[in-house]
Amino acid sequence: MEKKFEIKGSTLLERIWGFFRRCLFLVLSFGPMPSHIAFIMDGNRRFAKNKGIKEGGGHKFGFASLIHILQYCYEMGVKYVTVYAFSIDNFKRNPDEVQSLMHLMQEKIDELLKEESIVKKYEIRINFLGNLKLLSEPVRLAAEKAMNNTANNKGPVLSVCVAYTSTDEIMHSIEESCMTKKKKIQDGHANGYDDDDDIRDFISVSELEQHLYTTDCPEPDILIRTSGETRLSNFLLWQTAFSHLQSPVALWPEFSLRHLVWAILEYQKVCPYLRELRSKNKKN
Repeated sequence: MEKKFEIKGSTLLERIWGFFRRCLFLVLSFGPMPSHIAFIMDGNRRFAKNKGIKEGGGHKFGFASLIHILQYCYEMGVKYVTVYAFSIDNFKRNPDEVQSLMHLMQEKIDELLKEESIVKKYEIRINFLGNLKLLSEPVRLAAEKAMNNTANNKGPVLSVCVAYTSTDEIMHSIEESCMTKKKKIQDGHANGYDDDDDIRDFISVSELEQHLYTTDCPEPDILIRTSGETRLSNFLLWQTAFSHLQSPVALWPEFSLRHLVWAILEYQKVCPYLRELRSKNKKN
């Protein structure tokens, strides 16, 4: 009987909490809302150290925080969320730590594909962005499976940057653009096209952007790096020229609804200015 009462009480609290969030997000929606938020999820290791949790435990708390933040973002109508999960530079860490992170990543990717997951609930399309061939084979296969299984989903888009740096992304884009341009020239010669000055032009900015990993996503409106750090750490350098950068002091596992709401309010203050800058840049 007590157990049944506890379940009912828990359900009631969840409903009240859900109603509160809906009211809060309704109020927020009277201001300009971001369509794309990017996160540098910093502070998992410091959180574990502060709490006396064994190594790797902080990342598990970080994943739980990610699920809550994704739910809040999607409830308030944010269409794109991008997270920095693992940098190419992170491969320089202790091999045992890297192996542990790869195992955890595979485990969490598999969790996202379960029937009761947030992915199923919101019809999320998952992208894994980065130099995926650097990942261990089990993680790479799990990532590819997640992308294939959610490719036709019509809901929000979650982009997970793994084995990623912005430098690598830009180099990849340049290489792909050069290969595309080279093929154009070769096809022109094969078709007897002599006056190929137009296809020998320098590679344009728009051509580079078409080959970025993030080509299907709009530029982030907000980029949040937790733990109070103000470095971008080689993350989305190309895409964040006109994004609102924020660095709350909360470590990633501590990042909560109140931090997210505050980030939205801060963005709403400067949104008209940022949109004006972005509009001027497009005209130029």
